[in-house]
Amino acid sequence: MNYYIKYVVYLIITALITFTFQSCTPAPRFRDKPVKRGHYKKPSKSPKQFKVGQILTGEASWYGPKFNGRKTANGEVFDMNGKTAAHKELPFDTWVEVTNLANGKKVNVRINDRGPFVKKRILDLSKGAAVEIGLDKMGVTKVEIRIISLGDK
Repeated sequence: MNYYIKYVVYLIITALITFTFQSCTPAPRFRDKPVKRGHYKKPSKSPKQFKVGQILTGEASWYGPKFNGRKTANGEVFDMNGKTAAHKELPFDTWVEVTNLANGKKVNVRINDRGPFVKKRILDLSKGAAVEIGLDKMGVTKVEIRIISLGDK
């Protein structure tokens, strides 16, 4: 009988301690506006119209090891040694010719991801494409992008 009393007292004390600590946790906060999460900027409601032959200029950078093997925005697996690129608005499967304006080297890449998420940059090249135009040594450079063919997505 003495054993059962100790066991019941133990359960009651444990329950009281649990309820005491639960009442100390903060209640969830509600906001009028949704909290901004992440750095992804949703495309505008009225997408820009792009045309074959159109030329865009701006800064480009490259990405590779950190994202190698992960899924890209269009759902395929990223290969850092491939010839692909990320653009904020161009349709997926669009082919573009990228010219490094510092040295004149060119590479054709396919858009398969979204980005870059750094102000003033218009393109993120895979490491394979960056090596071909010498961007891997520079990190960031001014480029000219000529649309070769538009994707359908």
